[in-house]
Amino acid sequence: MGALSIVIFCLGVGLLTARLPHPQGLAQALNWWVIYIALPAVVLSQVTRLDSSAPLLLPALSIWLVFLGGWLLMAVAGRLLGWTRDRIGAMALTAGFGNTSFVGYPLIEALHGSGGLGLAVIADQFGSFIAMATLGLATAALYSGQQVDALAIVRRLLVFPAFWALLAALALRTLDCRPTALLELSERLGLTLTPLALFSIGLQLRLRSLGGDAAALTLGLGWKLLLAPFLVGLLLWATGLDWHATTIIVLQAGMAPMVTAAIIAQQHGLAPTLASRMVGLGLGLSLLTIPLINLVMGWLG
Repeated sequence: MGALSIVIFCLGVGLLTARLPHPQGLAQALNWWVIYIALPAVVLSQVTRLDSSAPLLLPALSIWLVFLGGWLLMAVAGRLLGWTRDRIGAMALTAGFGNTSFVGYPLIEALHGSGGLGLAVIADQFGSFIAMATLGLATAALYSGQQVDALAIVRRLLVFPAFWALLAALALRTLDCRPTALLELSERLGLTLTPLALFSIGLQLRLRSLGGDAAALTLGLGWKLLLAPFLVGLLLWATGLDWHATTIIVLQAGMAPMVTAAIIAQQHGLAPTLASRMVGLGLGLSLLTIPLINLVMGWLG
């Protein structure tokens, strides 16, 4: 619980700082460091040390299935409940994609140490990132009445530093090459990810009242925080995957709604207030559900 308290502390300090005088552009500066330095460093250092027998397909596939299941559930429920297209689109994005990097990495590390980060990175980069950059953008365009821009999707993949770090790490792993100085530097830089990312999220988080969105929030967060990880756990149990690996993937499947999903929803005019509520409430609840899921997985294992 000591490591988990760091997660709560950094988020809390960010929330407090947002209500006090602070330098203009602080969040943007922190985000730049996290995205361009700390996140690629974590990806490079963790993927290169993955055991050769570690599964690569199942972590990514599980995250894709969470999105597809969430989209299907929101589409059907939206029709039955009379939601507008923009609400269905916002819910598909925020209930389908979890914050598997800036929140997922710190929580996984807090609960399982650095040994769990390798699989968490695979689930995030091959799962969340690529799915968001492809299916996520396509979903946003579909529900906002815009055309899918294939060039924008390719561009988004190619300009994301962590994606290149992932390819480099996989190449080094394939070649059985371990450049000690580079990996030590990456490991040290990666240590800045947890405090800075969580502080930045707290700084930008806006806690909103439920308004008239209680039913949608219950359905969306019920899927994202509880039902999705449960179904992923059943799927992985059926494959006979190692229980520790299963636990890491299940935890990633149950992470709170992705901040980027809400931003994309806002950019496309898809119920921005509802999307923000999904992120804010989901993050708070996930600090309870993730340790609970981890406890249950440990008991079952």
